[in-house]
Amino acid sequence: MTTPDSPVRLRATDAPGQPDVTPALDRLYRGFERELLVPLWTEIGDLMPAHPRSHAVPHLWRWESLRALAEQAGGLVPVGRGGERRAIALANPGLGGRPFATPTLWAAIQYLMPGEDAPEHRHTQHAFRFVVEGQGVWTVVNGDAVPMRRGDFLPQGGWNWHAHHNATDQPMAWIDGLDIPFQYASETQFFELGRDEISDAERITPERSRSERLWGHPGLRPLSAGELAPGTPLLSYKWEFTDRALIDQLSLESQGFGGTVEPGHAAVRYTNPATGADVLPTIRVEMHRVVRGAETAPVRETGSSVYQVFDGSGSVTVGDRTWSVTRGDLFVVPSWQSFSARSESGATDSDSGALDLFRFSDAPILEALQLNRTRIEGTTR
Repeated sequence: MTTPDSPVRLRATDAPGQPDVTPALDRLYRGFERELLVPLWTEIGDLMPAHPRSHAVPHLWRWESLRALAEQAGGLVPVGRGGERRAIALANPGLGGRPFATPTLWAAIQYLMPGEDAPEHRHTQHAFRFVVEGQGVWTVVNGDAVPMRRGDFLPQGGWNWHAHHNATDQPMAWIDGLDIPFQYASETQFFELGRDEISDAERITPERSRSERLWGHPGLRPLSAGELAPGTPLLSYKWEFTDRALIDQLSLESQGFGGTVEPGHAAVRYTNPATGADVLPTIRVEMHRVVRGAETAPVRETGSSVYQVFDGSGSVTVGDRTWSVTRGDLFVVPSWQSFSARSESGATDSDSGALDLFRFSDAPILEALQLNRTRIEGTTR
């Protein structure tokens, strides 16, 4: 008979490595339940498996469907103090309906109507915005108006005031990435409302933000910069620079000088210009370009990732799932699931003629805890 009101439930089982099932063992287990104790020998297979077994599962979200639903929400759901943002989160089917893409990462499509504002707030969650299509929205971070255009990556460290405004007559959608699930699990999150409206002086549309004018010069750090908050001080990483870096890597490879991570696969990581570290303390962000016909080596990594197809088409394999993907599609790679991608892109479906994949992951957390591990299939690494 189990102990009333105890959340602990133990059952003796006749299995190898388990104690003999006897009345005495049953009495011992009832005592454990009363005192809220759980013996390791009944849980070791779940708590200490031979390799990671993520509750998250591989899953694909089609951009075409996401954007259509976001557009419907634009006509029905206001942006204001009720919900703060018209953001629609990806819910991994393995995580019980929580609005989490992975156990540590949040990904959402956000939609802003013409002339609309998203009010100011701040939170401890580290965040970014990435634009796969469109332009016309400015995010205002601590009073600095930052333009958002296709291919731009806009990171924002936690606890910074931010609002958005759409200065055009067209709606705009983008993806948000945050470490909400990680801070939710670790019970470390804070949130604070700001002003309902930004000032006229902030409702501007500069070509470059103040942060870009100060920090957006390769290899140069302003001597005026003092102590910096966590996260990169550069609020926008322009697509033109990312694109050029990928073009140059592939050009070097074609000339026999290397420069790519593997044949036909160029990649860059967004970094903090003040430190050279990841742009955010809990999130790593990269852009990958795979030329037509090339296929990346299958790789397993601890920790989880979310990918968005920025451009092109191809097929991706995550664990035992394979999908054909096109521009805007998002998919999840759970911890220790094998991942590879093959490019089928060409001049008709890709500006670069290649498959471009935007990726963000929880790698900085795992590296700080020395829990990171990578295995390239077919090698001893």
